[in-house]
Amino acid sequence: MRLEELSLQDFRNYEQLAVQFNPGINVLIGENAQGKTNLLEAIHLLALTRSHRTNKDKELVNWQAKVAQVKGVVVKATGKLPLEIQVGQGGKRVKVNHLPQSRLSTYIGNLNVVLFAPEDLALVKGAPVIRRQFMNVEFGQMSSRYLYNLSHFNDALYQRNQYLKQLRQRQASDRLLLEVLSDQLATFGSEVAAIRYQLVKQLEKWAQPVHEEISQQKEQLQLQYVSQLTINEESTVADLKEQLQARLREKVDKEIAAGTTLAGPQRDDLHFLVNGNNVQQFGSQGQQRTTALAVKLAEIDLMQEQTGEYPLLLLDDVLSELDNDRQTHLLTAIQDKVQTFLTTTSLSGVARQLIKTPTIYTIQAGHLQREG
Repeated sequence: MRLEELSLQDFRNYEQLAVQFNPGINVLIGENAQGKTNLLEAIHLLALTRSHRTNKDKELVNWQAKVAQVKGVVVKATGKLPLEIQVGQGGKRVKVNHLPQSRLSTYIGNLNVVLFAPEDLALVKGAPVIRRQFMNVEFGQMSSRYLYNLSHFNDALYQRNQYLKQLRQRQASDRLLLEVLSDQLATFGSEVAAIRYQLVKQLEKWAQPVHEEISQQKEQLQLQYVSQLTINEESTVADLKEQLQARLREKVDKEIAAGTTLAGPQRDDLHFLVNGNNVQQFGSQGQQRTTALAVKLAEIDLMQEQTGEYPLLLLDDVLSELDNDRQTHLLTAIQDKVQTFLTTTSLSGVARQLIKTPTIYTIQAGHLQREG
């Protein structure tokens, strides 16, 4: 999978842009605040219908305009596929092959990306919500079944939380309706948990050898999906649904008092263990960086395994955060493997030596120029 063409209109500081990209490593060079990250953000938006930097769509639109538009032509094994997304006051509108899509969930998965930025170190040392978001974004690209169940789970969770608030405030009293909502939550939540568990195990399979190589065989990485439910290889969705229903029954009085749902995959976590120790709590900064790098590189292979296509790799100023050894491993691993977009203020040192034939673009004040 690769992005052959990208065009922007009134997106961030790009009033108008049309560019063709190399299938290999595309290096975007420029000073800060010139538009390097904005370009990666546009690709991320085209893939996932959301920015990785903001939840406010109006921030994506150039201050002189009302609507921002991002178009791209994706080359896949099955041929070329035009994609389009518009963001503005009326919300988001998406098209696949020029045909409007009524739901964003039917759009996601046509272009897959893996983003690695300095803030992704928070994946290891940040709050559980960051790791849940990581699973949702990455697994949602890989599995339409996951995306479908996650979307319906979130709807059911919202409705149940709203009703719990009504019960707490004595604006409602029907426990039968709460049971119906609980059943819906358990139906979709058990699917979400089951798929997460399986994909975390697959991600671990790809991440372990990468981590061992970076650590020179001194460390072993394990990924652990942490759930309120008891999950193992033999667990069935029916099993998990029954467990979740039981949890909801146990906690119902506390939930009404709190006005929120206290059981379910919205409270689960992902732990990274190095030599048996939780990296978040006991790992050095070097171990945390190695873990984050290993997981990001593993994502690339997992996505190819699950979808049959390698994703795009977006590297946003990440080289400055990695030492020479980790830079070497990263650049060697992706060479001739995935289409890569790398932002930096300068290409020097290890990167200049290792990247065989980079296509270099300079960016200044929202204007892109290809070198050579």
